[in-house]
Amino acid sequence: MIAAFFWQLRQMAELSRVFTNKECKKQKVQLLAIAQESAKPSLGGSSGLTWKVKYLFEFSTDGINQYRGSLWMHGKKIQKIQWPIFPEPEWHEAPEAKGSVGGGCGGRSRGNCSSGGCK
Repeated sequence: MIAAFFWQLRQMAELSRVFTNKECKKQKVQLLAIAQESAKPSLGGSSGLTWKVKYLFEFSTDGINQYRGSLWMHGKKIQKIQWPIFPEPEWHEAPEAKGSVGGGCGGRSRGNCSSGGCK
């Protein structure tokens, strides 16, 4: 029974990740992370016993600022998603993680410094 509860939590985690990723694409924001905040046993679902789970997700509108939202599930069903107030992205697509952090030609930069300015 413990293994079945654990398996159900893993399935719910995967469903929440897929759903949140789709919702972030609709909002044109970048999903940064998703994590389970709380889980409580509950009645319902196909087996009679299930979980009420709250997930916390982080996203970015511009690749710099990050915001937090919440997602609630009961069993394998999404109950609600709560978004904070955030500025609308100023470009057509969600930001993608590319290149090195900080840019420039600092000591740890992976960029090519042949364009000048770095010695």
